Amino acid sequence: MLPKALTLIGFFALLVFGAANLRAEESESAPPSALAAPSEVGEPVPSETQPAPAASAAQLKVAVIPIREAIGKPVLYVVRRGLKEAIELGADIVLIDMDTPGGEAGAMLQIMEAFDKFPGKKLTYVNSEAISAGAIIASVSEEIYFAPRGVMGAADVVTGSGGDIPAGMKRKIDSYLSAKIESYTTHAPRRADVIKAMRIPEFEFKLDGQVIKEKGELLTLTAEKAIALYGDPPTPLLAAGVADDIASLLDSRFGSEGYALTRLDETWSEQLAVWLSGLVPLMLGLGLLALFIEFKTPGFGIFGIAGVTLLGLVFLSNFVAGLSGHEPVLIFALGLILVAVELFFLPGTVVFALSGILLLLGSLLWSMADIWPNEPLTISADVFLSPLMNLGTGLALAIFGGLALLRFLPKGMFWDRVVLAAAATGTSAPEIEEESLIGREGVAATALFPSGQIEIDGRRYEARVAVGTVDAGERVRVRARREFELLVERADSPPPFHVSAAAETNASASPSTEPLAQAESPQNAAAAPASPAASNAEGSLRA
Repeated sequence: MLPKALTLIGFFALLVFGAANLRAEESESAPPSALAAPSEVGEPVPSETQPAPAASAAQLKVAVIPIREAIGKPVLYVVRRGLKEAIELGADIVLIDMDTPGGEAGAMLQIMEAFDKFPGKKLTYVNSEAISAGAIIASVSEEIYFAPRGVMGAADVVTGSGGDIPAGMKRKIDSYLSAKIESYTTHAPRRADVIKAMRIPEFEFKLDGQVIKEKGELLTLTAEKAIALYGDPPTPLLAAGVADDIASLLDSRFGSEGYALTRLDETWSEQLAVWLSGLVPLMLGLGLLALFIEFKTPGFGIFGIAGVTLLGLVFLSNFVAGLSGHEPVLIFALGLILVAVELFFLPGTVVFALSGILLLLGSLLWSMADIWPNEPLTISADVFLSPLMNLGTGLALAIFGGLALLRFLPKGMFWDRVVLAAAATGTSAPEIEEESLIGREGVAATALFPSGQIEIDGRRYEARVAVGTVDAGERVRVRARREFELLVERADSPPPFHVSAAAETNASASPSTEPLAQAESPQNAAAAPASPAASNAEGSLRA
């Protein structure tokens, strides 16, 4: 049985870490499209924030995270995971490489919240479009830079099909977004009005007596308009500068030797994670059920492979989604080890199984929670409500699935292989008739506290002692067969008198009936002859 536990743990670790390493290799091998040799930059423009610092001996760590295509869950996963990795690497600057026509409002808001959690400097490079949701996300950054042909704006909120939202709902959304953007743009007060002009047609935007955007229109800025100067002292309308590409932007901003750059690109795994994220409760339930069946069957078979694969996919999808790192996988493996210790070495001690189950469930919950490395852990509904719902649904599926198998699967077709354990050689036991082991004697292969293993004719079986405990090496007798184990007693205990297996099972489940079985033994029958009164009393007791 020990090889089974080791095989389960090893297979699980290889699956998850192998997939994670493959994902890391994909990111490292992504072509550095924006990291070409620096080219000329246009005339310097006054910045909204601080002047460019001189290059120093200590290089700044810059992480580039792309926002490409339509904004949705795959982009959210890339951004969230990239920001957490940047925090763990100690990055000083995160730069969003943006080229998007917009996308889902829900994903947009989550990206804004994630972007705001980064403790260092936040930059956005409009390369070449930041339309709709892209423009609103860019507002969170401290500095916005444009490609020469970059455009940004047209951020009105519409339905998924592109239609207008009902007026009442539109007012609520506009009010909420205005407050949200203002809270993120306190470092650049003018920016909130610029983004408002991009979102709300009824808003007329004026600066220095000049109408920048008339009522009934949406503001969309080119690079030239974004760097136009307004106010006293003059400052750019929106952009901190224009650069041909990211390399030339960073060279002009920090010096060619003043930074070290890493980049994270979207791959097929984000799309896979989106598909898998909707199946997490189902994979959890089926994975836990398969592992339970695997621990109850001999050898290492299809149930073990299926259970480990399904739970591995749960961890992998959460890792790709940026929800967790490798730590939950290690905790899950430790939980498996403790459960294996309980089942194979110290059955009946309970503490190992209980600790292992808590670690298993805790690691699954941890893997689904959006926990940030730079923030203290807080127990809140925002962090744990969705993971708890997924975990609860998975556990319910596993429990009801197990009960359904017990109830509807024909006996002799499957449960014979579940109940009867492997032979000493580790090979599967042949199918055995329902009643063939009842009354047979064997030896306790492990201590029964009250569960463990017994050996009959060289084969081992999962067993539970009806009363008390049995030490390893003591002889036992099979009394009945349960769904997942054999019910046994010490061999020196008086055998019951003509009691069927079904009655023995009922007797073990109801303590009040066991004395009756003993009272009907030959010895008791001889000591106390039956009488009508006794029969009536006995009948009352049975009722």
